[in-house]
Amino acid sequence: MPQFRISDAARLLGVSDDTVRRWVEAGTLPAQTDGSNRKVVDGAALAAFAREHANAPPDPSDVQSSARNRLVGLVTAVKADRVMAQVEMQCGPHRIVSLMSSEAVQEMGLEPGSLAVAVIKSTTVVVETPGAGPP
Repeated sequence: MPQFRISDAARLLGVSDDTVRRWVEAGTLPAQTDGSNRKVVDGAALAAFAREHANAPPDPSDVQSSARNRLVGLVTAVKADRVMAQVEMQCGPHRIVSLMSSEAVQEMGLEPGSLAVAVIKSTTVVVETPGAGPP
């Protein structure tokens, strides 16, 4: 079972080390001591905590969709020519880039500072893990 040091857990959750320590001290996030007498958080507990405490901005759209990957964010850049456009968004800590027609950009009024939702529907999602692979 993977375990994460307090600093690693903080980085994964996007908060400070002190915030994670406060959660551990309050019993909100369970932690153990490893063989080196350092506080560590069990990977499964960290994943459950992250899911329960996700702070995604509210989705401003009022639409029913089968797509479950909806990332609310701000448009940060638009590069367009006569036919195609590249739209960059910042959705929390994630940079999303979309290629679309210049006509769609104009119709939607996309420009830096616009609020938008990136909807991702794909049957192919590549998952990678750090390290050299299985032992």
